[in-house]
Amino acid sequence: MSLEKWRIYEELTNAVREFESINPVRLIPEVGTNFVYSLPLPYARSTKDVAGVKGRIVKYGNSVKAVGPVEFGASDHLARAVLTYMRFYPEYRSAINIRYSREIIEEIIEIAQERGFKVSFYDRREEPEEIKAKEGATIPWGIETAIKRIKERPDIIYHLGDVGKEPMILVFGRNPREVLEKIKMLIEGHHHHHH
Repeated sequence: MSLEKWRIYEELTNAVREFESINPVRLIPEVGTNFVYSLPLPYARSTKDVAGVKGRIVKYGNSVKAVGPVEFGASDHLARAVLTYMRFYPEYRSAINIRYSREIIEEIIEIAQERGFKVSFYDRREEPEEIKAKEGATIPWGIETAIKRIKERPDIIYHLGDVGKEPMILVFGRNPREVLEKIKMLIEGHHHHHH
């Protein structure tokens, strides 16, 4: 399995470098961005089997910087999101989280319609009490809810936050390259719609 781990490490590290160089400052949430890539099933059992960026990717002045290196087990929330997604679509093993704003989501929906992307969401106000009470149950519930809501594979899942939780947009792909392609479309779409 170590060869596969190395390949994931390499691919995600390269994608993170490219993400930094694209410098998508306005897409970085307050809590920072993570970018994850999971081992394939059946090896992906826990967040330790998912590579992510240690310390996340943050805004640093006018640039975007990964705080630390790519490591397995470096992400919690996003790793759990991708592991849940893989229960439905096993080959989709990579994801990134970006800032939610009305402007960004409107652009995403517009680009989605042009490009045939599917967008879904979950709303924590719909979350059952017994899920809320269970540690770590929210994300799996949310991703499952968003997938079942549109009855097809969503490229993008957003949620509107909750008390003390920033709203967020998650972008999924088979691998980091595919996730980056979607991010680039957003950035190009942004220039195209605003200049």
